[in-house]
Amino acid sequence: MDTQHVQDWIALCNAKAQYCRLLDTKQWQAWSDLWTDDFVLDTDGAGNIPLVKGKQAALAQVRSSIEYAKTCHHVHNPEIDIQGNEASVIWAMQDRVVWGDGKPSLTGFGHYHELWLKIDGVWKLQKLKLTRLHLDVTAPLE
Repeated sequence: MDTQHVQDWIALCNAKAQYCRLLDTKQWQAWSDLWTDDFVLDTDGAGNIPLVKGKQAALAQVRSSIEYAKTCHHVHNPEIDIQGNEASVIWAMQDRVVWGDGKPSLTGFGHYHELWLKIDGVWKLQKLKLTRLHLDVTAPLE
């Protein structure tokens, strides 16, 4: 393993950490700046949501779902395979989503399966597929 490989590994981990923080703090522009323009979002495994193609369409879909929710996303145990300017990454993940307004909240467990591209020295997320292993749904307090 050479120095560049280690630097790329760390950069990918940092980019995913930013992904989670920017999503949870609703910094939408900075969050979507982590993606390629042809970004593909596949969350069908998390709730029968159709495949979304394109940065703007993906951003609109996510915002319509969780813009007013309180969220917390955690990723860990990365499996990173770097091949030149492409990286396939699988992250174990847990997310917590609380909508309020009488809606149930959820805690999900699963994996992100991703393809990252290094463009002009910066890692950008091109494809993300979310798979769920388990979902805890909590009824709202009355």
